[in-house]
Amino acid sequence: MLIAGNWKMNGLDASLSEVRALVAGLKARPGLKVVICPPATLLTRVVKEAGSAIGVGGQDCHAKVSGAFTGDISAEMLKDAGATWTIVGHSERRQYHGETDAVIAAKAEAGWRAGLGVMICVGELEAERVAGKEYEVVSTQLANSVPADAASHIVAIAYEPVWAIGTGRTATAEDIVKMHAHIRKELVARFGDAGAKIEILYGGSVNPKNAKEILSQPEVGGALVGGASLKAADFLTIVDAAP
Repeated sequence: MLIAGNWKMNGLDASLSEVRALVAGLKARPGLKVVICPPATLLTRVVKEAGSAIGVGGQDCHAKVSGAFTGDISAEMLKDAGATWTIVGHSERRQYHGETDAVIAAKAEAGWRAGLGVMICVGELEAERVAGKEYEVVSTQLANSVPADAASHIVAIAYEPVWAIGTGRTATAEDIVKMHAHIRKELVARFGDAGAKIEILYGGSVNPKNAKEILSQPEVGGALVGGASLKAADFLTIVDAAP
């Protein structure tokens, strides 16, 4: 399983103590794939602290290699800083920055161009779920955000029910099973046998209390964890819940 922590816009130099605690805790847990995605200001320092115990990723990347894009970071810059992964298409990028499926697909290609693994996020808003359009929305995002050559690269799909992020709400086990099965069906229909091997992460307010139930569900290949990844003790509890 892949357990990834997205620190979002959180973390200062003092937060490196949590990385050290996480590394120490993982020494007793060999064989797990754990990735931390800190803010860009901490990336090189987290890489240094993480060593080989933890993968380090960016939270986003620009589609271009370089250029006049003030405030943006290219996938090549992430790679140069020591990252091995990047997230693209997070619901907050879609919602607050107006990123389209086409933009997200281009960013995914950029990540692979730089030699990074890419976590591509999909998921519906609460209004879309209430309207019964959640499967339609996710299918459209999968079709247009996931590039045609995705199966030939290191890729994971992260399902984020947007209504369950930062709200304290979590999708029910039935919700998760149905949506992950739907995503798997779409991936297999598009990529064949290779689509059956792409990890599908759940990313809706995973925490130490619900992690065991979530990670035990069919087609859940890991988790994209938000706030609970900021504290090593909480994050290690989630890691321990992986079957």
